[in-house]
Amino acid sequence: MGKSDSGKNHVLKQINQLKEYMNESTYTVVFTGAGMSTEAGLPDFRSASTGLWNGINPLELASTHALEKNRQAFIDFYRYRVESLRSCKPHSGHYTLSELEAKGLIHAIITQNVDGFHHTAGNKKVEELHGTLRTSHCNSCGKRYPIDRFMSDDLVCTCGGFIRPSVVLFGESLPPEALDQAEVEAQNADLFIVMGSSLTVSPANLFPMIAKRHGARLVIMNMDETDLDDQADLVINGEKIGWVLEELER
Repeated sequence: MGKSDSGKNHVLKQINQLKEYMNESTYTVVFTGAGMSTEAGLPDFRSASTGLWNGINPLELASTHALEKNRQAFIDFYRYRVESLRSCKPHSGHYTLSELEAKGLIHAIITQNVDGFHHTAGNKKVEELHGTLRTSHCNSCGKRYPIDRFMSDDLVCTCGGFIRPSVVLFGESLPPEALDQAEVEAQNADLFIVMGSSLTVSPANLFPMIAKRHGARLVIMNMDETDLDDQADLVINGEKIGWVLEELER
C-alpha cells in the first residue's frame, strides 16, 4: 500500500471516530472560521497575498476610522466584498451541515464568517460573531435594510444616518447577544467541532476551551495546526472540510 493510500486510510479512520462521537453526542456545536469560506472561493482578507487594492491593507478599510474618515474607500471596499460574495456560493460542506442539523445530529453553529452561507445552505440556528454581509443598517439609529440598499445610490436612512453593512468593524465590539449565546452553546455542548479556524482571534478562540471545561469532547478540523490541537480529542489536518463532511455523511 502506498503512502498516499495509508494517509487516506488514516483520515477515514479519523472520520469514523468523528462519526462515533456525533452518534454518542446529545448536543453537538460546530464552530466555523475563514477556512470554511475560502473553500467556497472567498478570499481571506487577513492574507498578505491577496493582492487586493494595490497594496492597501484591506483590514484598514474594514474599520471605524475608514467609516468616518475615508468613507468612499470604505464604500468601495465593502461593495467589492458583496460583489465577490455574490459570485460565490456555499460548498458541499455547508449543505452537509444543514442536512446534519435537519437530522438532529448538530444543534447549533457559531461562526466567525460574515458571508451568510450557513443560512443560505439552510441552517437555522447560527450565531454570527462578526455580523453579516446579508444585511445593512443605519449607523445612527440601527434600522435594518437588505444589503441591496447599501449597493444602491441611496445610503441615507430616514433618520439621516449613513447606511452601512451589518458587519463588525475593527474598532467595534462584537455583538453581546451573539457572544452570550455562543457561550451558552459552548457550555451546553458535549461535542464541540471546530472547522476551518486557526483559533488565534480572541474571544472566539475561547469557546472551544469553554466547551472542554464543561466536559465536551473537542474536535479540530483545520488545514493547518492550531495552538489548541494538544487540547483536542481528535484533530484532522490537511483535508478540505467539504470532503470530510461528505465522507462523514456517507
